[in-house]
Amino acid sequence: MARPIMIQGTMSNVGKSVLAGGLCRVLRQDGVKAAPFKSQNMALNSYITRDGLEMGRAQVMQAEAAGIEPDVCMNPILLKPTNDTGSQVIVNGRPEGVMSAVEYYRRKKEFVPAVMEAYARLASRYDVIVIEGAGSPAEINLKQDDIVNMGMAEMADAPVLLAGDIDRGGVFAQITGTVMLLEEEERRRIKGTIINKFRGDVSILKPGLSMLEERTGIPVLGVVPYFYLDIDEEDSLTERFRRKKNAGLVDIAVVRLPRISNFTDFAPLESLEEVSVRYITSPDQFGSPDAVLIPGSKNTIRDLLWMRQNGMEAKVLQFADRGGVVFGICGGYQMLGQEISDPDGTEQRGTVAGMGLLPVRTVFQQEKRRTRVEGNFLVLEGALKELSGAPFAGYEIHMGKSTLAEGGRALASISEETVQSGIPGDLIPGDGIPVDGVPVEGSTGRAHPDGACRGNVYGCYVHGIFDAPEAAGGFLSALLKKKGCGPSEIRARDWKSYKEEQYDRLADIIRQNVDMDAVYRIIEKGNDAPCIL
Repeated sequence: MARPIMIQGTMSNVGKSVLAGGLCRVLRQDGVKAAPFKSQNMALNSYITRDGLEMGRAQVMQAEAAGIEPDVCMNPILLKPTNDTGSQVIVNGRPEGVMSAVEYYRRKKEFVPAVMEAYARLASRYDVIVIEGAGSPAEINLKQDDIVNMGMAEMADAPVLLAGDIDRGGVFAQITGTVMLLEEEERRRIKGTIINKFRGDVSILKPGLSMLEERTGIPVLGVVPYFYLDIDEEDSLTERFRRKKNAGLVDIAVVRLPRISNFTDFAPLESLEEVSVRYITSPDQFGSPDAVLIPGSKNTIRDLLWMRQNGMEAKVLQFADRGGVVFGICGGYQMLGQEISDPDGTEQRGTVAGMGLLPVRTVFQQEKRRTRVEGNFLVLEGALKELSGAPFAGYEIHMGKSTLAEGGRALASISEETVQSGIPGDLIPGDGIPVDGVPVEGSTGRAHPDGACRGNVYGCYVHGIFDAPEAAGGFLSALLKKKGCGPSEIRARDWKSYKEEQYDRLADIIRQNVDMDAVYRIIEKGNDAPCIL
């Protein structure tokens, strides 16, 4: 069985996911077969595995850093908030239904067998399991029946590294207070602490580190500097929403919906210095973008009504009326249509008019479509005709079925990489497009049309559609051409190779700032490892 090591944090957003990803990369570079694990994750930014199962994006990032295929065993429970008090509960990649927080906590023990079965499957195949906690282990109102922090550490018999965030201040109180609120047996599991997101000269910090070790009896194993790398995030607290970037050749506005999901769809565009990607929440931030992107949402109707009430929808409609490029993905695609209906209350019971920019009507159903796809853009009109024929690959994850109106134009031809039970793809033919098993030129497998386009407005269900350099490059070239610039002024990256470079840089940062010799001793000896000051 694999040896475990666990990274817990003093609170949310201290950098646990990135530190775990960095440790996975270091282990891979050192020839150790490692896999990530997080028993319970709460996130709207999810991913579909090759076998059609849903998991949190952070464990996908960590699996990529470890050089292995993402597996739903790495995240057996995923909570996707639908409102302030309830979440869709996904167990082993499949939805179990929507539960209130009270109901989930009452039933949490029922999920322990699923958690431990997933962990055992991973532990039988790898040398080291890098476990990530959630929030803080010192939430004393939630400690009973905990399955993600010290409760998980006990079930896996894992030694713990405790990380604190110095950037937001109070890191010594964070770490000391967390340790004080733990039971003695839990404190003994903590073999080292890490101070994360430090800016400045470490020598100034050293007296505080000595006092911290004296107070807690636990060694400080590293001070990790504040850094920025293009690494996928899944949390709504992500700094990318607040990051300011100098104006580039292309200005893209992304509507930051209250329940935004899968915002990493735009990471390949954000990574380019010549491209400015702005996340906007109010009409006065709209500006004069070259394109507006509307992302996915965990509550499409409610987020559309939010846009309608705060004036953002009117801005998008005015922009489209002037010939501006609008592109919606998943929930954003649904919003651009004529109507959205949710008769069973899958997300938000009722029927509302869409923005009316695409000839599409959406009806929500209880079954969720979960599949990996690949395909090509069809022959497009409007500003994005440069994208015609470009290949892409990604995944679909939604509970709405969208129907293209008679005579409507589809955006792309796709074929499914995985076969799974769920809502079938859009199989409504438009403009003579072959469907249901009839090959479409340039695609493989059983191809069918997907998405819709009209004028300069486009939409589809495919997450990750800009990951392929042909798709991102064609999109940006079209925007440059529309504004009278040479289409070759921006060159899209090979996103996969670029991410590999980022993971290697992350490993370098971990090696330079964390005592990896001590970490290896802790992995080797587990909870028998002494706290050496």
